[in-house]
Amino acid sequence: MNTNAFEDDQRQGLYRAIYERRDVRSQFLPDPVPEAVLARLLHAAHHAPSVGFMQPWDFILIDDLAIRTQVKALFDEANLSAAQRFAKEGDPRARLYPQLKLEGILDAPLNLCITCDRRRGGPTVLGRTAILEMDLFSACLAVQNLWLAARAEGVGIGWVSILDNQRLADLLSLPEHIYPLAYLCVGYVSEFLPQPELASRGWQQRLPLTQLVHRNHWQGDALSPTLNQALQTTQIPNYCRQEGIK
Repeated sequence: MNTNAFEDDQRQGLYRAIYERRDVRSQFLPDPVPEAVLARLLHAAHHAPSVGFMQPWDFILIDDLAIRTQVKALFDEANLSAAQRFAKEGDPRARLYPQLKLEGILDAPLNLCITCDRRRGGPTVLGRTAILEMDLFSACLAVQNLWLAARAEGVGIGWVSILDNQRLADLLSLPEHIYPLAYLCVGYVSEFLPQPELASRGWQQRLPLTQLVHRNHWQGDALSPTLNQALQTTQIPNYCRQEGIK
């Protein structure tokens, strides 16, 4: 008997947050997120694991409309460039791209920039001596913690990745060693879509898990028949079935 496992209802809550988490762009409501809720989300982010326990993250709360308007301008410029790139490369989805809403910078009542302090912990950090990017990977775990906690609180999160990071850093007056890892839109939403918006709009579908699991090496040995069968038939909780995940 596994005495360390969560109770059934607790496990269901965790899996529900994982499967129902969405990148929110267009469903934001103007209602502010109460500071008590915001504090819980930030605590969840701050309790992410980090290599060498370096905790490289900082959190910049952005509610100033003037600053958000400037960030929106950075997005608009980068987004136009991206649209032109898809068209130039002859991507068949190029006509769909301009129809996608890929940010909620001005729609959400709050923006949040999670940064990575690349000097935190000193010049040598336990666990980061071989892979210097481990600080960035650690900060990404803080983003995920916050995102899952937000879903549990009914708060939507949207990651704005179409930005010139250096110009964003200049706008937020970040020191040279502080990297703007994630620019997030935060707020309550009218709904959480039943499946990722890029899937429902036909941009990209979820890849079959059986194509992504390897054994021992890339061109590896065959998976055991029982694991292969489980990957194809494992039932996820009923509250996630609407996404059609297998």
